Amino acid sequence: MASSAPSPSADGAQYVLGMDFGTSSVKVVLLETQSKTVSDSCSLPTNPDFSLTHTLAVEQDPVNIIDTLNRCIASLPRDKLQKVIRIGVSGQMHGIMFWKAKTGCCWDKRGDSYMFWPKDVSQLVTWQDGRCSSDFLCSLPQPDSHLSVATGFGCATIFWYLTYRPEFLTDFTTAGTIHDYVVAMLCGLDKCLMSTQNAASWGYFNTHTNQWNMDILRSSGFPVHLLPEPAPSGCCAGFTISEWHGIPTKTAVGAALGDFQCAVYSCMTDRTDAVLNISTSAQLSFVMPTDFVPPAKPDPFSPVSYYPYFEGSYLAVAASLNGGNVMATFVEMLIAWVKELGVHIDGPSVYSHLIETALNQTSSELEVRPTILGERHNTGCLGLVSNISRSNISLGHVTRALCRGIIDNITTMLPTQLLLQTGVKRIMGSGSALARNEILRQEVERAFPLPVHYGDKTVFRSLETT
Repeated sequence: MASSAPSPSADGAQYVLGMDFGTSSVKVVLLETQSKTVSDSCSLPTNPDFSLTHTLAVEQDPVNIIDTLNRCIASLPRDKLQKVIRIGVSGQMHGIMFWKAKTGCCWDKRGDSYMFWPKDVSQLVTWQDGRCSSDFLCSLPQPDSHLSVATGFGCATIFWYLTYRPEFLTDFTTAGTIHDYVVAMLCGLDKCLMSTQNAASWGYFNTHTNQWNMDILRSSGFPVHLLPEPAPSGCCAGFTISEWHGIPTKTAVGAALGDFQCAVYSCMTDRTDAVLNISTSAQLSFVMPTDFVPPAKPDPFSPVSYYPYFEGSYLAVAASLNGGNVMATFVEMLIAWVKELGVHIDGPSVYSHLIETALNQTSSELEVRPTILGERHNTGCLGLVSNISRSNISLGHVTRALCRGIIDNITTMLPTQLLLQTGVKRIMGSGSALARNEILRQEVERAFPLPVHYGDKTVFRSLETT
């Protein structure tokens, strides 16, 4: 494999490669370092096949995800990839996959590029995994952390395997998120290195000491050897061990970060901003004062959590499980109903038609509580439709009420009055669902008595066409 270190090009241009591993897509971007502008980008769907290997289990195939990553990287200009000097990685939090440290991937050359492929790995158990019931979570030891443990969290998933499929864990030597895995493979790490942002999202991690709850976990028979090594968010995890799609060997790779923190960081321009992100799920957050210290013990019934951000600060976060996935489920339901009637329609056209019909309904007395996945602080709060009449059952009424319900749910978790009391002066909107759904944006502007900004309108228009 090639071993040339990165160096400035003749024209002086250098680039940073950013990669994000979402729930349903992989995104890559090249940032020109001098101008700090995006020169090229690519986003491709992973078309996840959510394997139901157990009731309520939600898993994805890492091979499919890495294949999508390779296709994204290969679409970028090779002459610019050869000038990449740093790689930054973020991705879906809470989830977990397992691998054998020495044989977690295989490298080979395809065409004129080296790339790696997963080997000796498990499926990715995503943050949407629901196999850890409330009763099961209550049976687990109390963490020494201000954050509660929920289903879909890495440590909770390990506990589930330890209880129901202990033989599964013996096949692997380490674990991490999907984006931790990518960093480990690029850098040839024997031990997974995990940023404190990702570690906190797994549970049983103390953000004061930046250490796992080793004593608590060991006393419960937890396989602590699988836990990654914690590292400060923003640190360098290592250097590439091979040329990769033209990117030189020995290129610096940052420790993988949480996609949520990165989304907030990318659009928050002032500490008085609050960020509303609606993609697959939804989050409303703002930065706590610099002297804020989270409570010693978690409140499992509080809809607001405090997640580590950057430079020792914390984000107050109302993280809803129900965001763009609710609209996606609605579309899937309509397609299934129509198919039973013998008619085939495609998803994108259904989605665009729903938005169009809802634009004609500026209000609706129909009420939709969209919590079809429950919420982490209230797993029994499922979806509900009420105040139904003959005059409000059109697609336009239902779509408008559904979008309003998504926004009302998040503002119930983190009331606007609290935002005002903490000095928030502006709402910054982000996320693919908010970008492509004008009805959601209208409902955001209705719900918040504050200016709402969406960043680069050009980006939003481009997203609406994808």
